[in-house]
Amino acid sequence: MSIDGRIRELSRRHLSLETQLQDALIHPSSQDEEIREIKRRKLRLKEELERLRAGTRSAA
Repeated sequence: MSIDGRIRELSRRHLSLETQLQDALIHPSSQDEEIREIKRRKLRLKEELERLRAGTRSAA
């Protein structure tokens, strides 16, 4: 997979996690641990996206 393709895939997954997070925050039955895990996963994706984007800028 190309770097651009990987960035698109990670962006899609990040958006999906944002939707999951918003759903979890709306429902009072959501566990705090579930919300923390979604936030951790989102942060990992964001960090990877930033690394990839930084790499494509320096290569250009």
